[in-house]
This record gives sequence, C-alpha cells and structure tokens, in this order.
Amino acid sequence: MRRISIFGSTGSIGCNTVDLVQRSPEEYSVVALTGGRNVAKLAEQAKALGAEIAVTAFEECGDALKDALAGTGIETAAGEAAVVAAAERPVDWVMSAIVGAAGLPPGLKALEHGGTLALANKESLVTAGPLLLETAEAHGARVLPVDSEHSAVFQGLVGEDIDAVERVIITASGGAFRDWPIERLKEATVAQASSHPNWAMGQRITIDSASLFNKALELIETHQFFGVDPERIEALIHPESLIHAMVGFRDGALMAHVGPPDMRHAIGYALHWPERRDLPVARLDFAEIGSMTFQAPDEARYPALALAREVMRQGGLTGAAFNAAKEAALDGFIGGRIGFLDMAGVVADVIEKMSGEGLGKAAITLDSVRHTDQMARRWADEFIEERQR
Repeated sequence: MRRISIFGSTGSIGCNTVDLVQRSPEEYSVVALTGGRNVAKLAEQAKALGAEIAVTAFEECGDALKDALAGTGIETAAGEAAVVAAAERPVDWVMSAIVGAAGLPPGLKALEHGGTLALANKESLVTAGPLLLETAEAHGARVLPVDSEHSAVFQGLVGEDIDAVERVIITASGGAFRDWPIERLKEATVAQASSHPNWAMGQRITIDSASLFNKALELIETHQFFGVDPERIEALIHPESLIHAMVGFRDGALMAHVGPPDMRHAIGYALHWPERRDLPVARLDFAEIGSMTFQAPDEARYPALALAREVMRQGGLTGAAFNAAKEAALDGFIGGRIGFLDMAGVVADVIEKMSGEGLGKAAITLDSVRHTDQMARRWADEFIEERQR
C-alpha cells in the first residue's frame, strides 16, 4: 500500500486527485491533506480518505477545522509552518497542488523523503527550478509534471533522446477573451475573466489563462524542467484544448499528445507512473470533432509571453520576481485596484526595477527566493498605487 499526501487538496487539481484515489482505496494510505479556507471540503476529504492529518494554511481557520473533525481521530493543524511540517511525514508520493509560491517550501521538504513529487505547482519551477531539481537529485527523489502541457511533453519524450529535440510546442486555449477585440480588453471585468471556455479551474488560474500569464509560467517551466533552450519553446493558440503539447525532433517529426480537457489524465499518469491504468476520462471521437484550429499568439494581446522570454533570458531569481509581481498584480485586478491590461504593465515595471539588483546572477536558495518574492510584491504594490492616482 502506497503512502501518499495531497497538498492543495481542496483546489481543482486536488479534488481530481482525491477522486482518483477514492476509486482505488485499497491501494493508498493517505497521510496528509492540506487546503485553504474551504475547511468543510477539507474535513470531508479527510474523513472520506481516512487521512492521518488535515492542515489548513490559514491559522484563523484552525478551530473550524478542528471542530469539523472532532471525534474522528484525525489530527488537525493550521498555518503555513504546519503545512511544511505535514510535508515532513514520510510518504511515497506527494501531489503538490498548492497555488502560488506557497507551494515551494512543502515541495522541497517532501523531496527529502526520496519519493515522487507530482508537481502541479508550476511556481516551484518558475521561482526556483534549479533548487527544486537539485534537491530531488540529492535525495534520490523524482519529480513528475502534472500540468497537462508538461505531462504531454514528458510522455512525448518517453524513449527519446532529449538531444534530438528541435522544438517544444505548448498549447493555450486563449482563455476567456480570445475572441474579443483587443481594444475591448481594457474594459474586461473580474467576472468575465473568471469564466473559462474549456476548463473548470479556480478563479486565479482562470484569470491567468485569460491573460496568458498561465502560459508564460509554463514557458519558463518547460525551460526549467526539460532543459530546452528558450528559443526552441513555442506557444500556440489551440481553442479546442485537445492537443496539449507537441515535441518536434530534428528529423522533422512531431509527437503530439491528444486528449480531452480533463486534468485526471495528467494526474492519473503521475499517480500510476510508470504504468498506464484505466482512467475515467472521455474517449475522443475524431470523426465527431471534425477539425482542430491553431493560431499564433499575438504578443500585443498577450504581453505576458514576452515577459516570460525576458525572465528566461535573465535567469537566476528573475523568475521569483516575475511570479511574485504576477500574483500581486492579479490580487490588484481581483480587488478592483487595476484593470485587466494593467497586470502585465505592473509585472514589467517590477522586472525592470529589480533587474539592476543582480537578479540574474544571484544564487537560488529558499531564503533568496523568499526575499525576492517579498521585494517584488512591495514594488508591485507601489506600481499599482501609482496607477490608481
């Protein structure tokens, strides 16, 4: 029986992971579940899976979680430190699905057990890719990608020589505003940006999809995880979201991963790797689909993509600054402080401001990542305030 933990269990990735685990309960012993403010869902999952401990990242939610699990024998804890402490419990497999930079510390701690880290937290690679992968190597652990695009690339490389890769193409749906006239984007509301045409995801990642900041993170993630040169990584708008990624080789061949827009495929692949198991996902009927469409992304509409290339060019801690500024700008948009188009401007201002501080050459440690994160958020808040004046 495999011991597993799920970090971020109440989000969309976490809930889909719970769904798959519940289908084969005899195979898994669930150690830790962590979540945010949705204490009712976290308690429900903990009872259903018989978890050893349930942790909310918010200290003020600790009493509610404790009350919800009273009499079950399930331990509870609260706060960011408690999330990291939960990662200290040895397991064979961990789902890292915490949203944002907060996913890095528990992910690093989990790798120390030498098991498998199923990584849905793309920010870990964006902010500290070399640190994460070096930690895995030092402890004999394995990192498996769970983003649908990177799982697709990973699967396309099975049995292949990475040196034969000529290009990697990751696809994007184009998000909620892919058909909007560009001049209308300045009027986009939070509610409009929070509705995805293809995927059922949380609000923050859905808005990131509308701005293609999500894809910008994935460009950087591709570079960090697979070691592919930035100029060989492409983004492609594919509204149907059926092809998740393509790997091109030097002989001109393209390996495409095709499947329905259902995250249980990528999660299940990481959960059962190196085996393939039956999964409860739709089977595609190509005759019914009929056709698929593609278009190059317009970087005037999606400036986040150009910012991602600048991050890859500079390297070092630039990814940590980029991610923190992006999260702060997203908070500003959701809070009504700035408009949809202002988010990219805020991030660009932060990168420009901090680039003179040696970010590209700085050593990547957990402390340096945290410091850069804090500084970038402060600068982002200042630039947001400037736009409000």
